[in-house]
Amino acid sequence: MPRLIDAPAQESCELGDLIERLETSDFDARDEDGFAAWGNELKKLANNRTFLADMMIAELKRRCAGQVRDNQYSAQVVLLHTSSQRFIMRANFWPALKDSVVRHSGTDPFFYGVPHDHNFSFLTVGYLGPGYWSDYYEYEYDKVVGVPGEKVDLRFVERAKLDPGKVMLYRAHRDVHLQLPADEMSVSLNIVETSHAATFRDQYRFDVEHARIDGIMTRTSLEPLLALASHYGGDEGVDLLDEFAARHPSDRIRWRALHARAGTAPSLAARIAVLEEGTNGSSLLVAGMARREIERLEAGRAWIEGAASAETEASAA
Repeated sequence: MPRLIDAPAQESCELGDLIERLETSDFDARDEDGFAAWGNELKKLANNRTFLADMMIAELKRRCAGQVRDNQYSAQVVLLHTSSQRFIMRANFWPALKDSVVRHSGTDPFFYGVPHDHNFSFLTVGYLGPGYWSDYYEYEYDKVVGVPGEKVDLRFVERAKLDPGKVMLYRAHRDVHLQLPADEMSVSLNIVETSHAATFRDQYRFDVEHARIDGIMTRTSLEPLLALASHYGGDEGVDLLDEFAARHPSDRIRWRALHARAGTAPSLAARIAVLEEGTNGSSLLVAGMARREIERLEAGRAWIEGAASAETEASAA
């Protein structure tokens, strides 16, 4: 489960003061102990009971111009600071099931009931309300390939609540949580690791009942461009996809490039031939995903070939 941080601070601080201390320090979220040492400073911010309301009122007066410009999260998140290359700060809202936002929009924006890990580490503290609940698990990222359906050694730890003032460090690729609704509207504050490399590290959704990977949650703006390159990039686009499929440092991007190239193959047999290249490569993820896609295509072979034949006959007529 996330690392519980001893944070006895009774004094409070302003948001700007904490940001300045972080920005002028040697803060490195990759150093677990170093990151954990900032827990007491985050607790000081949580002791400031007015800063968030003041900030939100100021944003509303500006018609949320800052949030509209910088916030790429859902409406659950208010960004507190985002200009750093090493971290962002945010406030997360956790409504109860009885709250109108859940009754009208459902629970999806809040990730309730979706077991997942993170491809970044972050410090969190309970700020307002009783706090959201989580079922906590741990797993070993290095022992996982990442193919949906893959069995994982998920170890249940406990169900716990992010109580007011409680500080925890969620560790990337280790801690898994299944979030459950707060009993009353709650807010948490986070210091979140940011790095370009994190976008190429996989974040998983889990099926905790059957102890397996349910899917890869990580998405980047690069991935839809691969499909465009395959369809409209001509020979240069195909060359680029071949390069990405062979040498990109992210196995997920290598798979997406191979899948995009297979998607424009002229026939089912040609598509499977492209995918079979992936089954013979060095990447276990690419090989597993390619085999999975080949099985899916073979299962639908009769329908696919029938549809292609009907389209050919219609064109000839």
